Amino acid sequence: MEKIENVNKTLGNGNIRKIFIGTGIAFIITLISLLIISIILTFTNVSENIITVSVIVISAFSIFIGSIISATKLNKNGILNGSFVGAIYMITIYLLSSIFVSGFNMNIQAILMIVISIFAGMTGGIIGVNMHK
Repeated sequence: MEKIENVNKTLGNGNIRKIFIGTGIAFIITLISLLIISIILTFTNVSENIITVSVIVISAFSIFIGSIISATKLNKNGILNGSFVGAIYMITIYLLSSIFVSGFNMNIQAILMIVISIFAGMTGGIIGVNMHK
């Protein structure tokens, strides 16, 4: 019961807005980074084999930064808030993928990306909370 109360405290008082701001920042960083990668792939001889790894690294980095920003504004519960940023990011990505990508399915890469993203969010949340101390 205590865990449920902690989640309610985390999501109350405008905190959800700050979590969504962190998630939005993560999406902006992702879009800019993917644009840069696509330009590099278009105009150089870099192999397309880096796409999967690039997407995972870019997503994790974006969530990490978004979680730092979110947790800095919230000033508490860094692990929980960071994991929310990662989870919201991934839920959004997978909902959009299931709508717009034909033949979309969960595979080992998708599960790995979810785990890495939530871990990146937790780590960013811890760092963000501790930046004030």
